[in-house]
Amino acid sequence: MFIDYATIQIRAGAGGNGCVAFRREKFVPHGGPSGGDGGRGGSVVLVSSSQLNTLLDFRYQREFRAGRGGHGEGSNRHGRDGDDCIVTVPVGTVARDPETEAVLFDFTAPDQRFVAARGGRGGRGNARFATATNQAPRNAEPGRAGEERELVLELKLLSDVGLVGYPNAGKSTLISRISAARPKIADYPFTTLAPHLGVVRCDDWRSFVVADIPGLIEGAHAGAGLGDRFLRHVERTRVLVHLVDVSGLEPRDPVERLKAINRELALFNPALADKPQLVVATKLDAVSDNAQLKRLRLHCRRRKQPFLAVSAVSGDGLPELVRTLGEMLAVAP
Repeated sequence: MFIDYATIQIRAGAGGNGCVAFRREKFVPHGGPSGGDGGRGGSVVLVSSSQLNTLLDFRYQREFRAGRGGHGEGSNRHGRDGDDCIVTVPVGTVARDPETEAVLFDFTAPDQRFVAARGGRGGRGNARFATATNQAPRNAEPGRAGEERELVLELKLLSDVGLVGYPNAGKSTLISRISAARPKIADYPFTTLAPHLGVVRCDDWRSFVVADIPGLIEGAHAGAGLGDRFLRHVERTRVLVHLVDVSGLEPRDPVERLKAINRELALFNPALADKPQLVVATKLDAVSDNAQLKRLRLHCRRRKQPFLAVSAVSGDGLPELVRTLGEMLAVAP
């Protein structure tokens, strides 16, 4: 199950209390204060890992607590520090503040660490308060409480190429033909409900990662369909592949469909409109009238936009598609 959004509650450990104690030993009539400090509370630390690819674990566990610090003891013995709570998240996770929606940390590589909640400081024992004028202090500090907060975790897939387009444009079929990914494919209309990743090999030493994004519809940027949940996954891609069905089964003009999805991308994040985009006409094997294909090709030619026509079923155009994507990625930022 692919889960890319979770809300968790984290609480760092409180610091231990300082101790009030005095040395009482034979032949030491004025031993003085000997109360030790309390230990530091444990912190909640988020660590990224390449071994995870979903936030599924946070559906079953939403609260994370670090250990509290031990109390100080006599003979100047300090309390032990509390154990840190390590929370492992997938690479590509973004930690946000739920109230301000500010990005607290963006995990873009494995083994990155973010202290999400710091443990409380331990209280000082009475030995810390001894002075020349107050040689027998009887006061100590309590430990401070650890930080407590709510976090929103969002997972954005890390991929080189993102496949976008209307539902049933052929994205799942295409990624299954050019990579080892195996999304659900059937001979009836439906839309993918979760993103899929596939590794595409250009040659013996070059490869890239493709993300199959669930189908978009008009209004996706505002929450229509599944768009607002999955548009975030194309934000990290370097190249977009816009698939347009030209089989004739879709009555709406292909140029209008192309423009509609591009508007949704720009409204969701203006930076998406600046990404390199390859327009791919799909389902050539089912084309009975070339009118839609000609209109789409002419539109892209006028705009000087890269264009290809492929059939994922028969394999026509797929080698050229992989080669073109490799060339675009070689110069893409």
